[in-house]
Amino acid sequence: MRDFLSKRAKDIPPSGIRKFFDLAAKSSDVVSLGVGEPDFITPWNIRDAAISTIKKGYTQYTSNKGLSSLRSEISLYLKERFSVDFSADNIVVTMGASEGIDVALRSIVDFGDEILVPDPSYVSYAPSISLLGGVPVTIGTSAENGFKITPEALEQVITPKTKAIILSYPNNPTGAIMEKEYIRALIPVILKYDLLVISDEIYAELTYGEDHCSPASFKELEGRVILISGFSKAFAMTGWRIGYVCSPAEICNTILKIHQYAAICAPIFSQYAALEGLKKGREDGFKDVEIMKKEYDKRRKFMIGEFNRMGLTCFEPKGSFYVFPCVESTGMDGETFAMRLLNEAKVAVVPGSAFGSFGKNFIRCSYAYSMDNLKYATDKIADFVGSLKNGRRDV
Repeated sequence: MRDFLSKRAKDIPPSGIRKFFDLAAKSSDVVSLGVGEPDFITPWNIRDAAISTIKKGYTQYTSNKGLSSLRSEISLYLKERFSVDFSADNIVVTMGASEGIDVALRSIVDFGDEILVPDPSYVSYAPSISLLGGVPVTIGTSAENGFKITPEALEQVITPKTKAIILSYPNNPTGAIMEKEYIRALIPVILKYDLLVISDEIYAELTYGEDHCSPASFKELEGRVILISGFSKAFAMTGWRIGYVCSPAEICNTILKIHQYAAICAPIFSQYAALEGLKKGREDGFKDVEIMKKEYDKRRKFMIGEFNRMGLTCFEPKGSFYVFPCVESTGMDGETFAMRLLNEAKVAVVPGSAFGSFGKNFIRCSYAYSMDNLKYATDKIADFVGSLKNGRRDV
């Protein structure tokens, strides 16, 4: 028989994150710092709202856009928390932010369009662009500039085929954020070249010492920002698969068409659960989110200190729940280090190259784990690093 597989699909490499998850799963004694998933359970009031919904028999489809009450709450939430103004009519509820990324890209990318992607950044952007026949173009960032995109770096990679830029801050894997003045510095370049901005803000609630700033909060960018977010990270709702996309009216209508054909709607009980999370949060100042954030901050400081103490220079993350230490001092790149760490010390981390070539000499470690697990894992990593210095292999 002929080869029925899509060439584009065949050419896309498997996720570097998944590769190490699968390797770690083969051994029962491996401790993992690889998963970007909160170790907190979804708050009870949110779970109870979903249970109540099912008990009442609300098991049907919702409108394709999502519950109007949920979209209204999302609109209020964004306005009050981040000074972002999207009407409920311009919001589509999706099956997680991941679907949001997919439908947003599918709504704008034509064959040959170039979409600018920060490097390092989340693993799905470039493959999603390539699957559409678009061309992902990386904008290199470094620890020296705080893993931020600079106007100079942005302008350097723009061509007549450039259509949009993805801004993914707070960033996965680096934990970098883009403060207001850094986003403002990009605006003249974005306007000069008439670019669309796709802003992935799934970690917006998880910043430390500096409030999140959204590109959509700038008047100058009105009408050219697609904002993607969801409830997975800050609300500890990963398995609920509930997110949203906010966009200008014409783009929103196109996103909705794609969403209608691909997904119909997000699960109804997840929508009611998210609605409860927002309504209760607005009443009590998002107490549950703040409790989780405070704990993450404690873990963040611990992880930075531990990696710096063992001689692996660690950029200070200001957002998300990842640290991104450099392993270059060991004489290894991130992939070699991660593989040896897994085989010799039974600790799983993700090599930085999974997130782009500029992450080659780094590893990503999640601190969405208990302090006991983090202490155990960092002790094992410290022993491994020490063995490299002493020429030992008995870690």
